[in-house]
Amino acid sequence: MIAAEMQKAYNQTKWAVALRGLLSLAVGIAILARPMDSVAALALVIALWSLFDGMVNIMRSFTLRAIAPHWWVGLLSGIVGVAFGIAALYYFPTLSLTFAIVWTAYWLTFSGVVAIFGAWKERSIGVPWGWTMAFGIVAVIAGLGAFMSPQATLATLLALLAGFAIVSGVVLIVAAVRMGSIQRDVRGATPGVARA
Repeated sequence: MIAAEMQKAYNQTKWAVALRGLLSLAVGIAILARPMDSVAALALVIALWSLFDGMVNIMRSFTLRAIAPHWWVGLLSGIVGVAFGIAALYYFPTLSLTFAIVWTAYWLTFSGVVAIFGAWKERSIGVPWGWTMAFGIVAVIAGLGAFMSPQATLATLLALLAGFAIVSGVVLIVAAVRMGSIQRDVRGATPGVARA
């Protein structure tokens, strides 16, 4: 009985992994096949995510009010998220896409500055610092490039999303196939296990 339930759960997991892989692969191919529609979809996801996340933060802040003295920080964060989500839907897709570009540019620039500072500290204590400095310089240049060329930044973000979706889809499909072969090996080793 337990073996049959385990077999059923394993079989369901295998098919869930395969389905996720196929969906991820389809999303990656769709991004590459229809980049303009993908830009609009990205803008919509950013707006809806901000709206949903803001509402969750507002509700969570009220539940934490009795035990967290700074519960209002979560409330404020939620209000800002909801306000941005509404504004992003109103000014669709410009505000969401601007946010994606600015966020990427700031993230790259900040990461680069931190890496350069870290390399300087590594050098002062005698630790190898060349790769950290190289990463910092490349990140700062990429951040400045992201500010100066918004179209290239959006294209790069979409290419990264498509690449990630395709690679993860292939990995998940391979994992599902591998799970199937493991399942067959286990069935062959234990003839008393019910077939699913």
